[in-house]
Amino acid sequence: MMNYKQHIKEQKDFPIEGVSFKDISPILSDKTKFKQMIKDMGNLVDNKHIDFWVGIESRGFLFASALALQFGGGVVMCRKKGKLPPPITSYTYQLEYGEDTLEIQPGEGKVVIVDDVYATGGTMKATEKLCESAGYTIIDKLCFIDLKYLHDDTKCKSVVQYE
Repeated sequence: MMNYKQHIKEQKDFPIEGVSFKDISPILSDKTKFKQMIKDMGNLVDNKHIDFWVGIESRGFLFASALALQFGGGVVMCRKKGKLPPPITSYTYQLEYGEDTLEIQPGEGKVVIVDDVYATGGTMKATEKLCESAGYTIIDKLCFIDLKYLHDDTKCKSVVQYE
């Protein structure tokens, strides 16, 4: 597997002071590295029985689409409130300061939930509950980067981990 960390730029104090943003643009902009990243991500899951890759808005859409093309299956978008036409299933969850709502179109089939970064796990957990209430069966959860120092949950598979 490629050493992706050497291609990830860290932006200190972005978007706010105290945050170290992991910029994956150099990997996404290089077709060879991007293709290898998608293969490495997809190989982490049992991709023989996946009906849909559920991409979490917005960078999860990039990964879900590429995974669907590489490994088969369709794409289901998990979006912020008001971005999908009906029928939709909604789930409202608590943030540190307030709340947010995610929406998905109902359906059925086996899915893998996909995002770019797993930080505190709140959005991933909300997407799990949303998928289940919308009729999908979750096979796995997948992200490119896991910021393990922000949580103690190990239920999301990832290619790159920061301890």
